[in-house]
Amino acid sequence: MSRLRQFVRHHASRAAVIIWACFAAIAAVAPQVAAQGCAMCYQSAAASGDRSRVALQHGILILLIPAAGLFVGIFGLIYSRRNVSR
Repeated sequence: MSRLRQFVRHHASRAAVIIWACFAAIAAVAPQVAAQGCAMCYQSAAASGDRSRVALQHGILILLIPAAGLFVGIFGLIYSRRNVSR
């Protein structure tokens, strides 16, 4: 086994801890970031009727489907090729 592979295998757990710490830091800041929004969009959505609110909620779900599909597809590809030797 090459020295590089030994080094990576030895330090992989440290790298994982650092990555998870970064994700935790981002998640801790996220509620403050999510509080920012367009006041005009908020007022427009709040003033709309029931049918408009339902349409807005359906639109959000419809726009979520392609993004979630790409996310799952890319990680499925990565998972399926995790043991392929280079």
